[in-house]
Amino acid sequence: MRESATFDRNTIADIQRAAETGIYDIRGWGAKRPLPHFDDLLFLGASMSRYPLEGYRERCGTDVVLGSRHAKHPLHLDIPVTIAGMSFGALSGRAKEALGRGASEAGTSTTTGDGGMTPEERGQSKNLVYQYLPSRYGMNPDDLRKADAIEIVLGQGAKPGGGGMLLGQKISERVAGMRTLPEGIDQRSACRHPDWTGPDDLTIKINELREITDWEKPIYVKVGATRTYYDVKLAVHAGADVVVVDGMQGGTAATQDVFIEHVGIPTLAAVPQAVQALQELDVHRHGVQLIVSGGIRTGADVAKALALGADAVAIGTAALIALGDNHPRYEEEYRKLGSAAGFYDDFQDGRDPAGITTQDPELAARFDPIEGGRRLANYLRVLTMEAQTIARACGKAHVTHLEPEDLVAITIEAAAMARVPLAGTNWIPGQ
Repeated sequence: MRESATFDRNTIADIQRAAETGIYDIRGWGAKRPLPHFDDLLFLGASMSRYPLEGYRERCGTDVVLGSRHAKHPLHLDIPVTIAGMSFGALSGRAKEALGRGASEAGTSTTTGDGGMTPEERGQSKNLVYQYLPSRYGMNPDDLRKADAIEIVLGQGAKPGGGGMLLGQKISERVAGMRTLPEGIDQRSACRHPDWTGPDDLTIKINELREITDWEKPIYVKVGATRTYYDVKLAVHAGADVVVVDGMQGGTAATQDVFIEHVGIPTLAAVPQAVQALQELDVHRHGVQLIVSGGIRTGADVAKALALGADAVAIGTAALIALGDNHPRYEEEYRKLGSAAGFYDDFQDGRDPAGITTQDPELAARFDPIEGGRRLANYLRVLTMEAQTIARACGKAHVTHLEPEDLVAITIEAAAMARVPLAGTNWIPGQ
């Protein structure tokens, strides 16, 4: 027997499910198809022609300043790894608290997500970024002033051009109250902001938010990676202090599987386009900061994103795994849900045994935010130390001193996307 490459077993199962139910598949997580990614890049460590730094005895800085272009109070972070926006609603209140605890312990920021600011997260977050989304769910001018930065979300890597989803089983009384919507009813966020239709209107909105916050807070603009070069240029012209580019490996709590797998471009392809746009506007590394997200897992990923030109990265799915998502201790319960530890992606159902992606009081009570915060802080420290180790090996006194010259690619696709040479050659495809 020979399996079809076009109609493999997964494809056949999808067709059969669609034929039986008449609805499209909704799930969480991110793209599962193989895509060119940071694993396809390698660093050129120092030897004769470069001089490495000595172990942990020579300093290698990791701090980053975000929002220095216009804001009176830019964010000063100890590490270049931040926590991406994940909503209360998608996550439990305890999970949001844990994200704040872990980020604060590691010296970085976390982000609210759709649905507004919770006291748990604000109370435990030294630096909290407030997401301003098309839905306006939970939007409160007082909370804007309580935040340390504001992120205007125009798109997300897992679903650029599409709005968020939160199914009725996760719409508890508290979530419904914060979003001013009915309890127990599916909620779909708008795919575009209701009060503007283009870049000129975004300029007006950014100025409006600056006025509300007395020009104190940095203003981020987040885009899903698609037409990245043009989107970044327009965001800078509109007045953004920080641009966030989210590649298609970025996760989501719930959206159509067809969106996750077939819309957007890989993170690896998006970063050089964003950097080119910033360089042409003469704001790269000194005017507008670039945050990259979408599939960041290890310190090597962090270092490679910085080498390609990012100032910092953001993690979402990896942060949830650090908290305890998909942990083997819940293997038996994952099996009862038709899944397994390491495979569970039905975040939309609200039945998460780990108590992280749920609003069920019993399940949420399982999760200890103090222990979760400790685990996240440990993970953030490891990411930072791994990035430092690589930077020292390349002779860099700061992780943001890494550059494309330190990289080579091991596939033609990655070389073309990242715009670095194919290993063993000086050939960059397309140049």
